Amino acid sequence: MNSKLPRPLTILVLLALSLAVSSAAQPRYDYEGRFFAGRGDADYLELLNTARRMFEPDPEYQNMAMFYLPAWNGLVEGPTWNAWWIQNSYGPTYCALPFWREPFVTFVQNSQDLWFDQMGDGHHVGAPPWNDVAPVGALCDCARPGFIIYKQGDGRTDLHDWGVEFTAAGLVLQCEALLIARDPAAIARYLPKLERCADFLESRRDPRNSLYLAGAAGNLLAPSHAGWKKPDGSYAPSYLAGLSITTIAALDRLIELEKLAGRPERAQVLATRRELSRRGLPLLTTREGYFLKSLDPDGTPHGVYGAARHGYFEAVVNHDAICFRVSDDAQSQAIYSQIAALPGLRPYDLIITNYPSLDDLYTEPTGLWEFGRWVNGGHWSTCEARMIMAYYRLGHTDDARRSMRRILGFARQFRMDNNLTHFGRDPYQPKEPINCVYDAWGIPAAFIRGLFEYLYQADRLVILPHVPAGITRLEQRFPIRFGSKQLFLTTTGTGAITGVRVNGQPWTQHDARQLFLPYDQVPARAQIELLLGGATPAAAESAAGPAAASSPAALPGGPADLPALRARLAKISRLQARLAAAGLGDGYEAAHARLAIECFAACEARRAAVAAGTATRLTDLALAAADHAYVLTVERLCEGLEAVLNSYAHAADPAKQRVAALWTAAQAE
Repeated sequence: MNSKLPRPLTILVLLALSLAVSSAAQPRYDYEGRFFAGRGDADYLELLNTARRMFEPDPEYQNMAMFYLPAWNGLVEGPTWNAWWIQNSYGPTYCALPFWREPFVTFVQNSQDLWFDQMGDGHHVGAPPWNDVAPVGALCDCARPGFIIYKQGDGRTDLHDWGVEFTAAGLVLQCEALLIARDPAAIARYLPKLERCADFLESRRDPRNSLYLAGAAGNLLAPSHAGWKKPDGSYAPSYLAGLSITTIAALDRLIELEKLAGRPERAQVLATRRELSRRGLPLLTTREGYFLKSLDPDGTPHGVYGAARHGYFEAVVNHDAICFRVSDDAQSQAIYSQIAALPGLRPYDLIITNYPSLDDLYTEPTGLWEFGRWVNGGHWSTCEARMIMAYYRLGHTDDARRSMRRILGFARQFRMDNNLTHFGRDPYQPKEPINCVYDAWGIPAAFIRGLFEYLYQADRLVILPHVPAGITRLEQRFPIRFGSKQLFLTTTGTGAITGVRVNGQPWTQHDARQLFLPYDQVPARAQIELLLGGATPAAAESAAGPAAASSPAALPGGPADLPALRARLAKISRLQARLAAAGLGDGYEAAHARLAIECFAACEARRAAVAAGTATRLTDLALAAADHAYVLTVERLCEGLEAVLNSYAHAADPAKQRVAALWTAAQAE
């Protein structure tokens, strides 16, 4: 067997073919890309294709593989942030989960396990210098192996409450992941932990009004919530609107998970809690229809725009209410109208956290806390992701377009940091030669998920198309996950749903707005065409997912600094071939191997583009840092995979033993 990798020129050509517009003399579509194709608004279609590219190895853009860390065989917040945060991952993970494939499904679960494996139990001591012992069911600010910070770790931590809304958001993410995968063993493993989270949240309910109490930094975008400042200058918990919104979103998903697990009695208990939470929402709603940030127990509202005290608009709770369908259509439109009426909320196309400045922080709004920075009017891409979902739901796709265009300005310069400063104009760490944080991928993820929204339930998936009116034909050329099934979606026409075909056959389970896909009726591989506005079905077309790495071919020579890496990849390539021959080519291990090979190909292709002068021009320092990032990504993927495979040598699981034997043979070949 030839164990060498493809020539750089061959790789470059293959990648160019997979990423570029079709060169056919008579193209079927106005735009044809690797991941999206269609007719109509070619600019929007190209933005969609670029968004999806950012989740795969790519010679032009930083990509998701650059967050891989062998230490926990998962994803890290970024090169300068050595842990996994709930508030930062909330937007990107939620939006990417439907289209993620292995090995990223495993990677993100391993990262979330850092929260759930160390969650509060009344005994476990958190990281120094805080050394907190969190109550049962509480999650955290962030974690890494053997290290967890239960409270927001920045600011006056002596005042801080537990990460209450962190817990609700973590509950949303884990429930969503389980509803998508539908793995009974995984559901059984996580459900007791998720129920402890829900019970912890319930402990914060005031039975007098069904609202939830949270103290300083108990909010999701902590520590911008100070709680109730009492007349004596001390702080106490107040009614946090975001905690109600995020808890309702969490209960929506946990109820479906309980049903899927065959626990209707528990689902009913949670449904009662959800109804109580909804009853309390009018107390947190302004006359204009948008949500407050919080309400003090003495009745003082925070977040009524234009009021003499606390007269700001809080964006986070409001776009989250739309994103997660906590607010109905009428209220969602009212919220959007308020956002649109305040240009100061989006000075650079991206939503900031609040406008104008907060006047209820527990510190003066200077330095890190100044208006336009961090949690006081800064921009967070994790929040932008949920704002984009809100745009799609309400049909404001041009707003989503502006968000995507703005983040691409950072992406092309390898500045994919949270642009937290100057109201979203500048990256947070400008002195770094390049930037890369996980939050920033929330924007391309939401730009994709928002097209069809995807509401996962116990027995079905609900799809709500929000395709821009300027696109008359959309073809999504990669699968959406629904348990073990793969869904490929296309739309023909514009407007309301007037027909649906699944694998060429009529499908009647839909109305004008929604498509219903009962799990037990959907084919294992489903080509789904939504006919909009009376359109007729297009000619039969085959759906193909992203091209996997081709079988390794010969590569004599190559960059002088990569021979050791090529040798490691040769073994991994042989393993990939053996796994495929053994019928294991779709598993996690084969996917991890494939990703390492594809990342090496992207590294080679980028070097060729730089040498040819076709790559985006960067400073010498940034160019060197980018080059190193590509190589380091491959090295880490190899290291992590080798560690996993070597750990299988003594595993009791027969499946892992089989993979271990194939790995041993691949190394000896």
